[in-house]
Amino acid sequence: MASDEVDTAPGGGNDSTTGAPVVVVTGASAGVGRASAIAFARRGYRVALIARGRAGLDGARGEVESAGSEASIIEADTADADRIFAAADQVVDRWGRIDVWVNNAMATVVGPVDATLPAEFRRVTEVTYLGAIHGTLAALRHMRPRDRGTIVQVGSALAYRSIPLQSAYCGAKAAIRGFTDSLRSELLHDRSRVRITMVQLPGVNTPQFDWSHMHEPFHHRPVGGCWQPEVIAKRIVDAAERAPRELWIGSSTIQSIVGNFVAPGLLDRYLARKAYDQQLSSRPVLPGDPDILYQPANADHGARGRFSAQAKTRSIDVDPAYLRGGLALSLLAALGAAFLWRRQ
Repeated sequence: MASDEVDTAPGGGNDSTTGAPVVVVTGASAGVGRASAIAFARRGYRVALIARGRAGLDGARGEVESAGSEASIIEADTADADRIFAAADQVVDRWGRIDVWVNNAMATVVGPVDATLPAEFRRVTEVTYLGAIHGTLAALRHMRPRDRGTIVQVGSALAYRSIPLQSAYCGAKAAIRGFTDSLRSELLHDRSRVRITMVQLPGVNTPQFDWSHMHEPFHHRPVGGCWQPEVIAKRIVDAAERAPRELWIGSSTIQSIVGNFVAPGLLDRYLARKAYDQQLSSRPVLPGDPDILYQPANADHGARGRFSAQAKTRSIDVDPAYLRGGLALSLLAALGAAFLWRRQ
């Protein structure tokens, strides 16, 4: 697909040594990606927005520019490696460098494993997991020669603790974590100053709950705590600048990960009893409802979804690197186990 990056965005020129830092955000047309793009703009970054849907990209560009920054848009599917490599080249041709790359694009299918088609598993994997690999490789091509830059992998508590009805998405997020750990060791081996960090997210109030590919009669909803995307976006910007090994965002993320370390079997049984109803809303799936698994959204959906009434506007986060020593880990484990017992 075509990009209007050079022709219509303000500014221009190859500025490799001066000017504001440059961030690339995939999945930037809506949800967490869009909120993150705006948060980076407010922090003084020039922002390149990558997504499939032109309407959402145009809306995101308007908000980034309203935040006082330069924005450029590139229509691309993260499943297409060549397009993502070309997008990175376009950003560098215009602004001279890439300082931060945020791999955020995702897709999900909601339904039992044996109701999910092989093509649907493939599509979720190509967008969510391979999309993160394509973005990482594109970023490394430009960061390695400069020996600087930060790659942010947007993960999920589900990278550690899978839930029923979302096997394709959970598998993709777990795969990103494995890939990232491998790359991190390679960067350390090479004494590279390129940094990589992964943020594990809780449920977020985004439009995805109205356009996911459904095999259930009702649209899905966030499980556990739900946060506004702007809260998460601020943590993503912080992670990009501090580059912790990982950042666990939100109390439900911390509880899920720690609980899974302590009592995975207990969680298996708890989720088997509770997670089906917890994931499904009262809103029925109707013919003609949006479904963006294979096609982009044809409207600008913004950053927020329809769960604002229950979404939290403040969050805690934990850098697990600080969980050193048996006492600290045991304390968190006990808290996680106590939480699970209370929820039964």
